[in-house]
Amino acid sequence: MKQARSIGLLWQLVTLALLLPVAVFAQMPERTSEATARKFTLNLTDDGKAQMVCFLPKAPSGKAVVGIPGGGYSMLSNTHEGTLAHGWMNEQGIAYFVVNYRLPDGDRTKPISDVEQGFRIVRDSAQVWGINPHDVGIMGFSAGGHLSSVISTHSPLEVRPDFTILFYPVISMDERVSHVWSCRNFLGEDQKNPAIVRDFSTDKAVRRHLTPPACIIMASDDRLVPPVTNGVQYYSAMRNAGNECAMYIYPTGDHGFGFGPWFKYHNQMLTDLGNWLKARHTPKPDAIRVACVGNSITDGHGIDMAPAYGYPAELQKMLGDKYWVKNFGVSGRTMLNKGDLPYMNEMAWRDAIAFKPDIVIIKLGTNDSKPQNWQHGAEFKADLQQMITTLRPDLAQLATKKKKKKGKKTVEPRPTPEIYLCTPIPAFKTTWNISDEVITNNIIPIQQEVAKEYDLKVIDLHTLFANDGDKMLSDGIHPDGKGARRMAEIIAAETGLKEQ
Repeated sequence: MKQARSIGLLWQLVTLALLLPVAVFAQMPERTSEATARKFTLNLTDDGKAQMVCFLPKAPSGKAVVGIPGGGYSMLSNTHEGTLAHGWMNEQGIAYFVVNYRLPDGDRTKPISDVEQGFRIVRDSAQVWGINPHDVGIMGFSAGGHLSSVISTHSPLEVRPDFTILFYPVISMDERVSHVWSCRNFLGEDQKNPAIVRDFSTDKAVRRHLTPPACIIMASDDRLVPPVTNGVQYYSAMRNAGNECAMYIYPTGDHGFGFGPWFKYHNQMLTDLGNWLKARHTPKPDAIRVACVGNSITDGHGIDMAPAYGYPAELQKMLGDKYWVKNFGVSGRTMLNKGDLPYMNEMAWRDAIAFKPDIVIIKLGTNDSKPQNWQHGAEFKADLQQMITTLRPDLAQLATKKKKKKGKKTVEPRPTPEIYLCTPIPAFKTTWNISDEVITNNIIPIQQEVAKEYDLKVIDLHTLFANDGDKMLSDGIHPDGKGARRMAEIIAAETGLKEQ
């Protein structure tokens, strides 16, 4: 036991030795930038053990960044990996907030909840502080990079960042390929649980469309957190998902350079980071929100970089910046709650609701036609009704009123979201036992019946896409890039959004 403690102490001394130059800098007095209008500190917990230091710029651009210092989950390096960045941020018009979170001490929910609370405050105060609530990012360093990636992959949509900046991040919770003490301090006893280790190794938690764009900054000679098994793995997961991601690896700099001017490539890093931030598309605060709910056809299966070239992305290009179109498609999912992969069990469904859309385009049903799923077809109508009334509880009351009035309609203003039901596009082949006969004779009639019951518009993709078999992948089920654009054209025309 004494030997184990000695080894643990040695590891922590190695960590502190690598950070020694910046530890000296941390003792220097901090000066507020001339670009800073206000600096103040807010408590994130009632006892004040977690706080957020706030720097508001004189000329706000609407963008905000929440900074998460590193320190191996055993201390906070909150100067060079925290407040030091405020000058550059405020000069760019970026509101900057540093979260001095509680250390886990065996309870990882402490730092997670502190950062989530910081995001709630920033978004709740967005109008007062000159911030676009849809343009709030996170920037984490080392273990703070791991915490930032946890918030980016695990947290609910309302406290998830719009973009992620990771400096030399700890990503893996497997101590064999990562920073040992970050792993042990964050997971505690759960370090022995392979499922928990995998869950919080955040490259394994990246989700297509749902994980925010990321910029990863590292030095190739990092001796503390191996870049290849950490930051590079996160980049690979993001790129494989088709999510927007950039990675800058500088030749030297070791670990812990943060925003310190001693870093040889400091100015180049600021230029690279600044250009990445400027290039990001940001929805307007008052943009009309369009949620695209669906299976692999919405997701963009088979289309490289589908988040940029799938049908929702093409729809965004057509509609312009008055709209904010988000893709909530997940491959293989069913409308049926007893199907093999029910959509309403997914994180994407929870995100679609939390998105608070003004318009929802539902395109499900293709996978429901498979024999193993359609054996539960008698429940398709009820499950579709459940999805609709979850989005619009008032429609359940509307259906009841219509029955009582024997079909008579009353014209009343209806709350959002406006819901469109898309029939499945034709299954040009029977790949994966998908049946166009079941789609045509069973699923589409149910969709039409439910749409009539709730006064919803049906977009008949099955008919309107029937002559577009040349715009399909070889499986005959999924549209290619041209097919995705054709779908977007049909949906834009049928909803009338293009003309608004």
